[in-house]
Amino acid sequence: MRLPCSIFVSVSLFTAETTAALYLSSTYSSAGDQIWQGLTLLFTLVPSVLVQLTLTFIHRDLSRDRPLILLLHILQLGPIVRCLEAFCIYGSVGRVEEPYVSITRKKQMPRGGQSEEVERQVGQAEGKLFTHRAAFARTSVIQAFLGSAPQLTLQLYICVLQQGTLMVISLLSIVYGALRCNILAIKLKYDDYEVDVRPMAYLCIFLWRSFEIATRVVVLVLFSSVLQLWILPVVLLNFLTFFLYPWILFWQSHSPFPENIEKTLTRVGTTIVLCLLTFLYAGINMFCWSAVQVKLNDPDLINKALNWYHMAVYYMLRFVENASLLLLWYIYKTDFYNFICAPLLVLQLLVAYTMAIFFMLVFFQFCHPCRRLFSSSMTQGLWNCSSLLCLMCNSASPHNRPIGKVALEPPNVDLCTAEEPVPSPDTLL
Repeated sequence: MRLPCSIFVSVSLFTAETTAALYLSSTYSSAGDQIWQGLTLLFTLVPSVLVQLTLTFIHRDLSRDRPLILLLHILQLGPIVRCLEAFCIYGSVGRVEEPYVSITRKKQMPRGGQSEEVERQVGQAEGKLFTHRAAFARTSVIQAFLGSAPQLTLQLYICVLQQGTLMVISLLSIVYGALRCNILAIKLKYDDYEVDVRPMAYLCIFLWRSFEIATRVVVLVLFSSVLQLWILPVVLLNFLTFFLYPWILFWQSHSPFPENIEKTLTRVGTTIVLCLLTFLYAGINMFCWSAVQVKLNDPDLINKALNWYHMAVYYMLRFVENASLLLLWYIYKTDFYNFICAPLLVLQLLVAYTMAIFFMLVFFQFCHPCRRLFSSSMTQGLWNCSSLLCLMCNSASPHNRPIGKVALEPPNVDLCTAEEPVPSPDTLL
């Protein structure tokens, strides 16, 4: 049984960032900056409350008589208590006889075209640790994109010397949350397989997300520093687009309203949970590509197919948006930025975002733990996507429109979608 290191890292980042934010808010209060103090506390307390609710919901504490645990969650100490509980469970393994043992069946990665199914016994302690790890994987994503990302943007915008520590912690928290989101997406999509993530995969994800998130935050801060009134429409347009996109797809599918999230939830409670899920999805996509794609008409509420076309369109549009915001910043920059070389800074940010795309390609092409299950490689999928875009542009031009003939049908978009391979009847037996 593995040591719950991921839980310890999540709690350490949560505690360090909260402590630094509270200290920083006290310095703002002493300096008389009430607005910065209020925003700093807001970006600290809101994600903290959501983290407590998530831990309570996953561990089903409301359905059990645990008043002390609920009190500690109300006092915002839930993650620390859960971390201690996880390490106590890990320390008690082998000392106390477990009342029952469950059996899990996982497929190994196919070698030579064949995939073997392995049966393994899972004790009660290991099952509880799995629940703790799953809970903290989700809370890390919530803390990263609903707390650390807005906090980092705010503190970088204020740009005061005392905030250096908090900015570093917030950036690490966001990158770690994005990394956990990637690993969570892989395990959700390939739940039938035994997934083994190698250190090189972690390194590629870390570099990919670090360049992507840092570049995005710096671009937003630079743009907002010269065009304060225009940053609000940019942020709202991005957020509402990603928030409404899963709902639009759900309404177009004419699927029934999801009722299998939690039996104790009413229709109103289910709607609130789905709104919070799409809210988190929009918050992630504001800063980076969300590895977990929300699909409300699916029983698992996620899309388990890798769509290279959507990913290519996202990164192309995001690159164009970042370049446009940097161009506007360069045009309207004030004398405050005379001490830096503005063209060199713009070039560095664009190169950094290109490096993020490069490490993403390396991860999916060489380091993805389930790349053997792809029906097509990422390079092939992206090449098909670029060919599709070229054909669409050529067909839209007036010189290429057929006269007196029926236009040819567009190529099938499924070439850009890497679905999971359909298992053969032999593997199902």
